[in-house]
Amino acid sequence: MQYLLLIIEVIILVALSAVFSGLNISLMSLDIDDLRRKKKLGNPEAIKVLPFREKTHLSLASILFGNIAVVSAVSLLLGSYLQGLFAGLLSTLLIVIFGEILPQAFFARFALQFCAFFAPFLRLTILVTYVFSKPIQLLLDKLISPEERNLHSRDELGMIIGEHRASTSELDDDEVEIIQGALQMSEKKVGDIMEPIKEVYWLTDAAILDEKTVDQIKEKGYSRIPIFDKKRTKCFGVLLMKDMVDVDFDEYPRPITEFKLHKTQLIGSRTALDTMLRKFFSLRTHLVPIEKDGKIIGILTVEDLVEEIIGHEIADETDHMHDRD
Repeated sequence: MQYLLLIIEVIILVALSAVFSGLNISLMSLDIDDLRRKKKLGNPEAIKVLPFREKTHLSLASILFGNIAVVSAVSLLLGSYLQGLFAGLLSTLLIVIFGEILPQAFFARFALQFCAFFAPFLRLTILVTYVFSKPIQLLLDKLISPEERNLHSRDELGMIIGEHRASTSELDDDEVEIIQGALQMSEKKVGDIMEPIKEVYWLTDAAILDEKTVDQIKEKGYSRIPIFDKKRTKCFGVLLMKDMVDVDFDEYPRPITEFKLHKTQLIGSRTALDTMLRKFFSLRTHLVPIEKDGKIIGILTVEDLVEEIIGHEIADETDHMHDRD
């Protein structure tokens, strides 16, 4: 009966050591910013654990005081029943295997769940050891600066998002591709995705709109025509096809100057795509001319920018018509 009681007491103490050891490794492995994000999303486990992680030094000191007290109790208990060397060896094996290695290997994989489950126990431990752990917390707070925010670089974020393709995730492939495209916007320039001037249909401010010109525009399926000067150093605006719907060009050719030209703005070829997206919002236009060294070298549309973000070409009715041709 005496030895049965000894075994029960040792099992309880080793189990407590395992809990303390697991709390130590689990709590310190949790990222405080990640916990704050989860708390904002309403994660109940993060709500329980975050206060302990924010007061890391107090929690750490309390856990270690509790663990050392339990380990000492195991050694003293075994030493009172067994010979010194054998008691020391046995207590070491029990604590190392069942109180350190196994709980740390297991609970590190379920850190948040483990810490949330034992949150009341940790709160009790802090209360019991407060007299000793609080001074250590104050000392560590003075000696060690607060943890810096663990922010990911753009490349790291891209890799993290990319990992969702190869594993079960609530993000589908299209969402992953869109997010990765958006992350690269600041690294790409409008000159990389613009339509070169040799592929652009444009007119000069001196052009005359007649039946032949309008038919040519309709055939190509353009809805917007940029108007430049002959040297391509200035853009007068953008001519919209919808403004010419009710005009009869068969009998009365009209100069460009008789039509409303919608304002746009010259954009440098080195402008980043994220900056360009904001400019599209402020300019309220769907087409901008791209210039380099004072000369227009191409155009960029909202469609071009969206295609770059989503990673797919947007085909409209005219594209299908040209495919049939």
